[in-house]
Amino acid sequence: MTNPPADLERAERREWWIANGRGGYAAGTVAGSLTRGYHGLLTATIDPPLGRRLQVAKLDATLIDGERHWPLFTNRWADGCIEPAGHVLIDSFRLDGRMPVWHWACGDLLVEQRIWMPPGEDSVWSVYRLLRTRPGALPRLRVALLLADHDHHRVGHKDDFDPILTLDGETRLTARCADGHDIALTAVGGHVRIERAWIEHFALPSERERGLTDRQDLLRVGFAELSPSTTAWCGVLATVAVAAETETGPVPDPEQALEHFRQNDRALVRTARTYHQQIPNLPAWIEQLILAADSFLIARPIDALPARQPQAKGMSVIAGYPWFGDWGRDTMIALPGLTLATGRPEIAKRILETFAGFLDGGMLPNRFPGAGETPVYNTVDAALWYIDAWRAYIEASDDLAALARVFAILESIVAHYRDGTRYEIGMDPSDGLIHAGEPGVQLTWMDAKVGDWVVTPRIGKPVEINALWYHALRVMADFAERLGRDPQGYRGAADRTRSGFGRFVRPDGLGLYDILDAPDGNDSSMRPNQIFAVSLTHSPLETPAQAAVVKVCAHHLLCPYGLRSLAQEDPDYRGRYEGDVWNRDAAYHQGTVWAWLLGHYALAEYRVTGDATAAQARLAPIADHLRDAGVGTLGEIFDGDPPHHPRGCPAQAWSVACILDAWTQLERIRVAEGENAT
Repeated sequence: MTNPPADLERAERREWWIANGRGGYAAGTVAGSLTRGYHGLLTATIDPPLGRRLQVAKLDATLIDGERHWPLFTNRWADGCIEPAGHVLIDSFRLDGRMPVWHWACGDLLVEQRIWMPPGEDSVWSVYRLLRTRPGALPRLRVALLLADHDHHRVGHKDDFDPILTLDGETRLTARCADGHDIALTAVGGHVRIERAWIEHFALPSERERGLTDRQDLLRVGFAELSPSTTAWCGVLATVAVAAETETGPVPDPEQALEHFRQNDRALVRTARTYHQQIPNLPAWIEQLILAADSFLIARPIDALPARQPQAKGMSVIAGYPWFGDWGRDTMIALPGLTLATGRPEIAKRILETFAGFLDGGMLPNRFPGAGETPVYNTVDAALWYIDAWRAYIEASDDLAALARVFAILESIVAHYRDGTRYEIGMDPSDGLIHAGEPGVQLTWMDAKVGDWVVTPRIGKPVEINALWYHALRVMADFAERLGRDPQGYRGAADRTRSGFGRFVRPDGLGLYDILDAPDGNDSSMRPNQIFAVSLTHSPLETPAQAAVVKVCAHHLLCPYGLRSLAQEDPDYRGRYEGDVWNRDAAYHQGTVWAWLLGHYALAEYRVTGDATAAQARLAPIADHLRDAGVGTLGEIFDGDPPHHPRGCPAQAWSVACILDAWTQLERIRVAEGENAT
């Protein structure tokens, strides 16, 4: 994105997000204002893996040139005032890889700003240099240091944070927090001074729209006084660490730190290019998705794993920034795109082996635990997606040794689903289909719940669960054969399920029922769940039925950025995802468009039409969307009604992953077809 508009609404609509591989992140608007309580330059993982706390909220820089002051930031206040309105000084904004880059036009001076997080560290850099100056000019930068110390799901208020402030020489200010960790702020190319004050009543319009607390107070602990030049970077390095681990040595060179970050991004793209040697060209927007994919991969400390887990280091996937942790379902759906489409099968393996330690009763947890917490197993599909993730990994790696080690675990999943496990999950022997659900519990990916109200309970035999069940049985038969074991039991079970799956085919030709044998009978709601009966590697449907599914989804559900979760003509359809928690959750799966489904739709279309080029073209609108909302990444959802305003989580793992995986699969097919044609 370059040359952004000067109006505040458009500059705030665009957000940048950076992650550090530990679960921490930095985020803000292009305007430099806060619109969410989650916005901040350093949200650190104080208590791994999920104990994230907002630490550095803002580093507000003002360029001082003689008597003139130029604010390189914007603030919104609770009384409606915009002061200062620094966004009008933005000459351009772009991403350099994942790094946000601003050019600020301040009279005859032009200032470049960059922000990045060193991988694997709870640190952030915000640096500046002059791109244009005039003879004799001696401008200064005064940077206000605005801190917080609270769980990132909260907002801060006056006097709820009382750190001990100290100066280490002229360049380092340390704020010691109540639990003993330090926020260290180091000036590079200048000095710091303490000047403590509470800055009150920041407005958070995005939280107001969501019916949540929309005012925030921040503690200014002081200022950094910097001397920008055209020959060197100046700025602030903020770092969070346990007090005993806080470093007091020399400050890293910002030029070297910046280049290290850029080299890391370049290496990620180079790895993907090397891995996909049969794909001669990766478009720029696909390279951007490869970088975005890395942001969701995190280390999961071993002490958070069950004692029976043997490996030294765990890995997992943050489902989305800012408010999600690592979820079983989301991780397994996203794994092929985040790791295999990016050429990193070794990370896929680490994630799969990490999650093996959490299987219980044939099930993976829905939400994974933070320190001292208990896993929550209310998901019927996560374990089935786990089998599919192993399929993708084995296809990519041919790692039969790893498959042999995990095969008994995969067999236990099938056995528990067949014989019965939690939440009435089990196979009906009369048709070979999986039934699931009990009142008050949400088990499928359509999992919105407000209080005791489960918005889409889907009790019975959900269509995507049974598509996944059939697929899992076929995959297990393939695995058994590859390991030299008898596959006939799985093949026979798959044949029985395929026969029973025919019950989903609607007699009116309009695709598939969403649920069979629900409390009120078969559910004919037109939902996108049926697309998995075509998009998965093994389909239980005959070709005409597959074509009917794709036709129905194209006509009633397909939008530029995904599939609607319910057809517009349904009386329960809600076209806009907005309002308070109740209204948003009521719309979440009742018409809202989900981006991750677009990848599955494209694959399903190809399997029906055989036209990889046309199917891949379905993904093209995503290239434009990468310049909007969460720039350089993909969000969670969009309004069902045009113009399909982006909503929900601004950076979502399975949105990025499923688009990336589908594009890669279809491009391989296109290249192979071209080679065969010649």
